[in-house]
Amino acid sequence: MKSNLDQLLKENQAEALWVTGPAQHNPAMVYLTGGGHMTQADAIKMQNKPIVLCHAPMEREEAAKTGLQTLNYSKFPLKERLQLAEGDRLTAHAMLYKQIFEEIGLTSGKVLVYGRTEAGKHHTILTRLQELMPGLIFEGDLEDAVLLQAMATKEPDEIERIRQMGKKVVTVVSRVADFLTGHKVVNEVLTKPDGTPLLIADVKAKINLWLAELGAENPEDTIFAIGRDAGIPHSSGTPSDPMRLGQTIVFDIFPCKKGGGYFYDFTRTWCLGYAPDDVQTLYNQVKSVYQQVVSELETGKNAAEFQDRTCELFEAQGHETVRQNPAVEAGYVHSLGHGVGLNIHEKPWFSRKDDPSNTLLPGSVFTIEPGLYYPERGMGIRLEDTYYVTADGKFEKFVDYPMELVLKMQ
Repeated sequence: MKSNLDQLLKENQAEALWVTGPAQHNPAMVYLTGGGHMTQADAIKMQNKPIVLCHAPMEREEAAKTGLQTLNYSKFPLKERLQLAEGDRLTAHAMLYKQIFEEIGLTSGKVLVYGRTEAGKHHTILTRLQELMPGLIFEGDLEDAVLLQAMATKEPDEIERIRQMGKKVVTVVSRVADFLTGHKVVNEVLTKPDGTPLLIADVKAKINLWLAELGAENPEDTIFAIGRDAGIPHSSGTPSDPMRLGQTIVFDIFPCKKGGGYFYDFTRTWCLGYAPDDVQTLYNQVKSVYQQVVSELETGKNAAEFQDRTCELFEAQGHETVRQNPAVEAGYVHSLGHGVGLNIHEKPWFSRKDDPSNTLLPGSVFTIEPGLYYPERGMGIRLEDTYYVTADGKFEKFVDYPMELVLKMQ
């Protein structure tokens, strides 16, 4: 939680964290500021001091809406900086940050750098800034030890934002199910009114439209894969593939609020019309593992323990898993889940046994998504819901949606 930032900075021997870039589709900036329409900003959080948000003159009102302490770039005019830098624009850019840091009293210690910006340009400015301020040490946070650890447990308002996104997701999923089952079938292929096959591209166009109508977007696309593609966990689907009866469809949808807010992650596997016996068997196995693992969730445990348990259950069913073979391509080939928030993938990590910070605690938000994949058999199954840990340590699913494999055609 944000209230942990001061302690996390202290534990990491950092004087401050510095987030740069826009206030949209920039998780670190959204986390500190709440977002807004700022094309370029800098948010600085020093130990035991409030966040300072630096902004452009044209975006002063957007910055003010955050309720944070603000600092307008116009206080440090470019013309004056260019004079001091004898016309060197790089030095003038670096001097902007030097003057900002001096203004807020940040002149020594380690500064952890975050954000989304053009890497080459920012690296060049940082290098010059380091020369201008030798008392500061600028470092990247390879594991995002400060921010991701703070973000790993959500406050009630964050939980509610994720819940609202979950409601939008199941609304879209319901529309997709109705859209598919409402089509005419010719030779086991869904057809459009003009007689041509309904394609994955057509379905995805509807998904994008419905998300937009609900104030959401899918910046990392949507997985809608049929047949062999369903057996490749992160195949997004082939746009030209027709929708056929009896083939597995992995529908993994993970949108966020428009502009880069909180994500939600959800997967169902469907067969249109009917499911072949081998597909139904595989589906039943995945569903049984899903239900068993959910029933065993416990606060205070490392998330990786449940990945081990999932492997154990699938291995008992006769499937090869990543625990037996990290390079496995058929069977259970990925992690049980991951944290969800302003990043679609964040802490807790279910794949890191050696990281004790991946503990499930009140406020943790994460997915449970076991799956089995057999591309050469033309099938894949995954079931996924997003859960959170309540203040009293209970595990709850944000939104509910049926888990039936077969969608009956109308």
